Amino acid sequence: MPDEVDYRWIADAPDAIAMVDEAGIVHGWNAGAVEMFGYADDEAIGAELGQLIAVDEGADEQRRFIAETLAERHATFEALRRRKDGTLIYVTISGKLASGTPADGVRVLFSEKDVTELKVRRDSKLLEARFGELLDSMPDGIVFVNPTGHIVVANTQAEQLFGYRPGELRARPVDDLLPERFRRAHKGHRGHYFSAPRARAMGAGLELFGLRKDGTEFPVEISLSPLKTEETPIVMSAIRDVSERKRFEKALQEKNLELELASRAKDRFLASMSHELRTPLNAVIGFTGTLLMKLPGELNDDQVHQLEIVRNNARHLLALINDLLNLAKIEAGKIDLNPERFDCRGVVSEIAASLRPQAVAKGLEFGLSLPDQPVPFETDRRALSQIIINLAGNAIKFTQTGGVRLTLNVDESTQPKRLVFAVRDSGPGIPEEELATLFEPFVQGQAARTSAAEGTGLGLHLSRKLAGLLGGELACQSTFGAGATFTVVLPEMN
Repeated sequence: MPDEVDYRWIADAPDAIAMVDEAGIVHGWNAGAVEMFGYADDEAIGAELGQLIAVDEGADEQRRFIAETLAERHATFEALRRRKDGTLIYVTISGKLASGTPADGVRVLFSEKDVTELKVRRDSKLLEARFGELLDSMPDGIVFVNPTGHIVVANTQAEQLFGYRPGELRARPVDDLLPERFRRAHKGHRGHYFSAPRARAMGAGLELFGLRKDGTEFPVEISLSPLKTEETPIVMSAIRDVSERKRFEKALQEKNLELELASRAKDRFLASMSHELRTPLNAVIGFTGTLLMKLPGELNDDQVHQLEIVRNNARHLLALINDLLNLAKIEAGKIDLNPERFDCRGVVSEIAASLRPQAVAKGLEFGLSLPDQPVPFETDRRALSQIIINLAGNAIKFTQTGGVRLTLNVDESTQPKRLVFAVRDSGPGIPEEELATLFEPFVQGQAARTSAAEGTGLGLHLSRKLAGLLGGELACQSTFGAGATFTVVLPEMN
């Protein structure tokens, strides 16, 4: 000790004893202080006691201790202290003005005793009396933790969750409930939390694990809620075992991975089979057409009828294959869009001219409502054409009497401007209960089921997908028994 006064006995005193001057500078530091706070003599002597062991908000409190002891010559305090390793303890402090004051200034002796466990048990009785019945009625494990990181109260669910006997968690460090790899970081988080406490909802933050008494780990979610008491700041932690949910999520991820791999395999298969499937079908259709043209020789009526059946079925199969391949490309994100500026009025006119014979053959009126002038618009020509063909073709296919009308308009009131194409038919209409699933793949409505018209059930699904790729949308309005109107709205692609 640097001061050779009557207080050399403090070196062997069992409690932590520090001798400070009026400014709080340490001049004496005994072995008990070294053991309690972790600072060696050469680290403590010459340092300011408040900065050395007081908590962040306790420096002013330490100066008050010194002033009160100087004024009263003797005083007793209770305070929260910080060890060198960052852990906190509660202490009772006896302050005493040193007698036999040396000539170079006043000295104050502070004798400090660790009462952390005693305070935990005292606070535990108060909190259990106030909240005990409520805590045991809660479904989650609940622990109350004080700033030193000790468990003040734990409900029955928490004890069972971590495998402890009743009352065994009381006064135990909360770090005992965490795997070793989380403990160092948790001490820092706890210190920051108590300096600025705030509520944290269940499930927020990092992925956490709990540690049972038998050493097994399990995933948990934790909510934090600061709780003010008369003497001690407390944080209430609600702890939930999410092992079952994690197992379900892992199984779901594995299943999603399997589905993704299967989807990729399907896409690769369809892409690789594109040429192999289309080439022979095109050959069948081509040679059938040659025979029907009677280039190799005359055919009787039965032969013509049979060849037409072959050609129609081959065309239907080719359309199905094309739809499947297009759907696979869209789902795989392999559709390449090529925006270009072209006259949409001309495209609709060309498609209408190609479809008109089908409508006339069924005795349907086939009308067009187009702007008088060309409609320059920038989008993907091929995708737009496919949408129009699908919608107009369906209208002709499922309409037995009346007519079909195609309309084209441009809405320039928005930026970018929008193309509005609609197909109105006088067909059987669509029941309300079928509208919700109308655009799903392989769905065929009542009209398709009750007519002789063939279909893949993919046309509307593909059309909506293509409209979405172009940044637009496809919708249907229908009254059962009074026809339907399909409308596609596309923004200009710049």
